[in-house]
Amino acid sequence: MLRSLGQRSVTGSDEDPRVAELRTAVSRLRRELAAHPAEFPDRGIAEDELAALAAMTVSGIPEVPRLRRSLLLIAGSIGSVSALAPGLREVRSAVEMFGEPPRG
Repeated sequence: MLRSLGQRSVTGSDEDPRVAELRTAVSRLRRELAAHPAEFPDRGIAEDELAALAAMTVSGIPEVPRLRRSLLLIAGSIGSVSALAPGLREVRSAVEMFGEPPRG
């Protein structure tokens, strides 16, 4: 099986490494958000969208437009919380590994 962009499967698994990377980044940001002591108005939105991203990683290759929509909602929800910025960058990088959505 050929893989684009030099992607390799995870050792002992046929899982797409992009999915594994996204799962790891989402899990890390979910933990950081849960541990963050401050409440902010859109925290629930961020938690819901992170849960949706986590669910997408279970069922195989996620839909790129849905990934990007979730990323925008998460960024809008926690973008002003500087303590969560590194985790948000990791999620963004993982989403970007799936490429651009088709134009249509």
